[in-house]
Amino acid sequence: MRQADYQISRNAFGHLVLTTASGAVHENVVPVRAFPIAAPAEGISLVGPDGDELVWIDRLDELDSEARSLIEQELALREFVPVIARLKRVSSFATPSTWLVDTDRGETSFVLRGEEDIRHLGRNALLIADSHGIQYLIADLLALDKASRRLLDRFL
Repeated sequence: MRQADYQISRNAFGHLVLTTASGAVHENVVPVRAFPIAAPAEGISLVGPDGDELVWIDRLDELDSEARSLIEQELALREFVPVIARLKRVSSFATPSTWLVDTDRGETSFVLRGEEDIRHLGRNALLIADSHGIQYLIADLLALDKASRRLLDRFL
């Protein structure tokens, strides 16, 4: 569906509303990324409260600035993936272990249950799940400092 066939807005409660060219109104629409890490600006589905896809957006940059802004704001509220910039300390090289890290959102610590909670994304990226299910991203292993890479190598 082309953007000319629908309009995106917010209602009084702050939820996204999708209005089609035929006048159908869909409240509480949620944007979902198909490829949140590999291609965050491509493949966005607007899903209704029943889980059915209402609109598929090939690329966010194809939308007008207002619609793109609304979708990006909603995605930012729903997606919480801190990016690890530096590993400061790990409590043990056996799991479970507590990691102290610097992220793009500040310093934090989390518990890594096991090495299986570290997933490779491509050649140089990792996704680490903590004991609460929060995902942490290492976007580029090669960009980490030497001490961080040395700590991380013990788990890979």
